[in-house]
This record gives sequence, structure tokens and C-alpha cells, in this order.
Amino acid sequence: MFTISKQFHFSASHILHGLSDDHPCARLHGHNYIAEVVLASDTLNSVGFVRDYRELSDLKNYIDDKLDHRHLNDVLGDNNTTAERMAKHLYDWSKSRWPEVVAVRISETPKTWAEYRP
Repeated sequence: MFTISKQFHFSASHILHGLSDDHPCARLHGHNYIAEVVLASDTLNSVGFVRDYRELSDLKNYIDDKLDHRHLNDVLGDNNTTAERMAKHLYDWSKSRWPEVVAVRISETPKTWAEYRP
């Protein structure tokens, strides 16, 4: 199995509802996110790629146009835009374009990651 990944960076705000009032994520706050899309295949194309990284620019454009410097609760219409739900959202978006997508990871901080992998 061949596996590739590519990271995309963006900044956005959100609020997580349903947390205690003293929880910092219950307040409006933001993150410098890293989204990583992971693709895998048993075979390589004629050039020797799982998929050309340049083809993933559509994901960069989507992130830049729809998520970067936005309030994620408004964009996604969800009161709890957790990293887990962001990973699932970007997985679904990516998988509909590239069948080799196997996972998406989201980082909100340098020490935390959430991954969606069906």
C-alpha cells in the first residue's frame, strides 16, 4: 500500500456549546488549524504517483474560500464544530473528489490531532 498526505493551514474561530461556563472552548476563540488529507492506493499511476499533489489544490481553494478566517459555526451550520467534526466534513468533501482518500486529520494546537478514518 502506498500512502501520501498533504497539509493545509488556515485560521478560524468557533464556539463549542454544551460545555461548562468555565471551559475555555465555551467562549468565542480561534485556532491556527492544520488539515491533513491522507490518500492511499495499492497501485501507482503511469508517472508513479498515488495522485499528483497538485491535484489537491482544489482542497486548498475550498479551505481558503470557505473556512479560512471564518466563524466555523456559521459556515458549517453546527453548534459544535469540534476537530472531529471538521475532520469528517473535510473527509467527505475530499472523498467525493478523490477515491484514494482514506483519512483526514485536523490539528487545533501543535499537540492535538483528531482524525476521521471510516
